Amino acid sequence: MSLEVQVMDAMKTAMKEKDKVALDALRAIKAQIILVKTDGEGADVTPEQEIAILQRMVKQRKDSMEQFNAQNRQDLAEVEEAQTKVIEKFLPAQLSAEELEAEIKKIIAESGAEGAKDLGKVMGLASKTLAGKSDGKSISEMAKKLLS
Repeated sequence: MSLEVQVMDAMKTAMKEKDKVALDALRAIKAQIILVKTDGEGADVTPEQEIAILQRMVKQRKDSMEQFNAQNRQDLAEVEEAQTKVIEKFLPAQLSAEELEAEIKKIIAESGAEGAKDLGKVMGLASKTLAGKSDGKSISEMAKKLLS
């Protein structure tokens, strides 16, 4: 089942339950999917694009949360956090720190990386392999730690 169908089903449920925060988050997901569909290519949205859309939306909301917390706007930060949780339900399960470390060690071994100078090579492979399973910041931090 495509992300768009899942979102539509979740929107119906949110409307019935009168869950405004979830409904806002789901409408935002649907809007992003429509933007990708109508960007000129006219093609369907691939699963990889769906994951990228969701990850971008989660990152935007986390950045907003940080800004709101810095400005002591807890009311707005809570809304962003709630929307983040709704969006994350549609992402694949995220790797724990231990699982991420094991995956990156395996990628380092496969690529033959030896030090910090090979970070780009490792990041390229890790970003493709771990897409949707972990965010780029976590991947980068773990790769830097393991290569140094």
